[in-house]
Amino acid sequence: MTKRSFSAKGARATECLGLIHTDVCGPMSIQARGGYEYFITFTDDYSRFGYVYLMRHKSDAFDMFKAFKAEVENQLEKHIKILRSDRGGEYLSGEFQQYLIDNGIVSHFSAPGTP
Repeated sequence: MTKRSFSAKGARATECLGLIHTDVCGPMSIQARGGYEYFITFTDDYSRFGYVYLMRHKSDAFDMFKAFKAEVENQLEKHIKILRSDRGGEYLSGEFQQYLIDNGIVSHFSAPGTP
């Protein structure tokens, strides 16, 4: 069978903070100063502007998200609408999911096995 080319483009956010992509990376083989072994990224789908926060533990992801949310919502005077992440355990905790629900943020997960 032959495969037809895919020419359509995926839907992009139409405003800042409409869709935020996030991922946690680590542990790194060499610690950064201060004992940081992980980092978390947040990328706005509309502007493609990215934020990187260093973390000592993977479990700090929830606190870093709250710090990111406070910063960008204060600066842009808008609210995060959708948070898209992989199916990492740091995003699946009940506390994290409840926080998203309480703040009206929709949680999207990428399909398993996709980059």
